[in-house]
Amino acid sequence: QVDLVESGGGLVQPGGSLRLSCTASGNIYSINPMSWYRQAPGKQRELVARIGSNSADTEYANSVKDRFAISRDNARKTIYLRMNSLKVEDTAVYYCHIDRFGSLYWGQGTQVTVSS
Repeated sequence: QVDLVESGGGLVQPGGSLRLSCTASGNIYSINPMSWYRQAPGKQRELVARIGSNSADTEYANSVKDRFAISRDNARKTIYLRMNSLKVEDTAVYYCHIDRFGSLYWGQGTQVTVSS
């Protein structure tokens, strides 16, 4: 069993920044890919960013490329999502996800609201 706990969401003005964190408890390995997804009201959940075992193995949704950065601290079992130049359309619940050898786990989500 793996538990994922997100933190760092909140209310921010357009153009602002936030950093989300997700810490895993349980047995995970650095080779297990971890991701951030988001779901806005009335929309499907979408992949925001994914990271493999290190920062050289990442991918991003086109909508966040060059604005968001995902990183990973394997010793702390934690991933981060640095979000810069936030836009109103980035408003969503952000979920942490891990693929542990085919077993998928989700966090409970953290709300990010971008509004003036």
